Amino acid sequence: MSKGLTSRADDYSQWYNELVTKADLAEHSAVRGCMVIKPYGYSIWEKMQAALDKMFKDTGHSNAYFPLFIPKSFFSKEASHVEGFAKECAVVTHYRLKNDGNNNIVVDEDAKLEEELIVRPTSETIIWNTYRGWIESYRDLPLLINQWANVVRWEMRTRLFLRTAEFLWQEGHTAHATSQEAVEEAERMLEVYADFAQNWMAVPVVKGIKTPNERFAGALETYCIEAMMQDGKALQAGTSHFLGQNFAKAFDVKFTNKEGKLDHVWATSWGVSTRLMGALIMAHSDDAGLVLPPKLAPIQVVIVPIYKNAEEFKQIGDIADALIAELKAKGISVKYDDRDTQRPGFKFAEYELKGVPVRLAIGGRDLQNGTAEVARRDTKEKMSVSREGLADRLENLLDEIQQNIYNKALQYRDEHITAVDSYEDFKRVLDEKAGFVSAHWDGTAETEQRIKEETKATIRCIPLNNPKEDGACIVTGKPSAQRVLFARAY
Repeated sequence: MSKGLTSRADDYSQWYNELVTKADLAEHSAVRGCMVIKPYGYSIWEKMQAALDKMFKDTGHSNAYFPLFIPKSFFSKEASHVEGFAKECAVVTHYRLKNDGNNNIVVDEDAKLEEELIVRPTSETIIWNTYRGWIESYRDLPLLINQWANVVRWEMRTRLFLRTAEFLWQEGHTAHATSQEAVEEAERMLEVYADFAQNWMAVPVVKGIKTPNERFAGALETYCIEAMMQDGKALQAGTSHFLGQNFAKAFDVKFTNKEGKLDHVWATSWGVSTRLMGALIMAHSDDAGLVLPPKLAPIQVVIVPIYKNAEEFKQIGDIADALIAELKAKGISVKYDDRDTQRPGFKFAEYELKGVPVRLAIGGRDLQNGTAEVARRDTKEKMSVSREGLADRLENLLDEIQQNIYNKALQYRDEHITAVDSYEDFKRVLDEKAGFVSAHWDGTAETEQRIKEETKATIRCIPLNNPKEDGACIVTGKPSAQRVLFARAY
């Protein structure tokens, strides 16, 4: 195996960058700011996709696909939306290249587009322009559509999975007959994201709403789930937006209601991206490599034979074949690594780095004793276990590991929520402990911006069902009716 990772304590950022590349998840591409997601990394994303896609369909949504290119004029129809994305847009101006006669390929100036096209940073505009032709009456509602796609937001400072110029995501866009139905949809999808984060990714999250400053461009309300990474920084793990009638009015999407009157529809949008890969890595992994929750691990169990001769190799292979059949019947993904090009120690280190939840080793002594050595990735505990009923035991062990990884992350998160009542304590906690800081805020954008500029901390969310508590803003001393959660964030 390659040289070990930088430790999290020494340099968390460097540890993360090394882990993403050494565990074969992704790498930087020839295009500045864009990444290549490698097969092992993409297989984790596929498991995320499959779980989320089922959740979307179980809540009544269908998948569709919309164009990558959006006419520039569409963006000018919803003012706050274009303002929010203008600085991140990639623009297509020409449609042809030519040889300049000196064997140089140049843009053909005669092939200028009549109207520039924006490479989608998000699809509200093109989708709402399309919905105008799909919706006529209340019978066409609700319209519940999701698309899996790539988007481009021109980032200058990039980090694999967390912030790249192009990334993969899903975006849901729904239309409703009433404001109440749209709000209920936005809240329902927030619950779907929270369910996925906690029960699949094993990442505890705080559900809340964003402040007006932090809302999605063009939304009336943005709901979010906020997760805590092991360096005490927050990461926004999913958002769901109540868009009101803003986009319906901008693109003239009307319907005839049950009373026979024309009205604009009510809208939501919601999405998560490959940023979740970054969250998965940073929430659980250690100085030895990835720690993957079993539900999202491409390989849940790996079997490594340790043998001295061909006879032992065959015996172990027969045992492995039978066990693999049992595990696959239970829906458990298993790999038998019988490569003779690498020693067992190399394989152990490789699967530790790649975060495989359970490693099984079978050697000569195990053949005699009817046992196998089982190693857990989450605790690094090793145990000799009987091969009798091993498949059932491994199935239970995977459930136990999934829960243990969640519990560990939950304990860390809960230990890093600190209530403060002064600006001095606020800054001290951010610098010395990090994590979520629960504090009173006077509700003004000016105070929020001042805190951001002076401490680099933002209001991550106003938690849902937040208890009311009279207090004073930590900066201005003005009255406050509730605490909000601040943190430095990715």
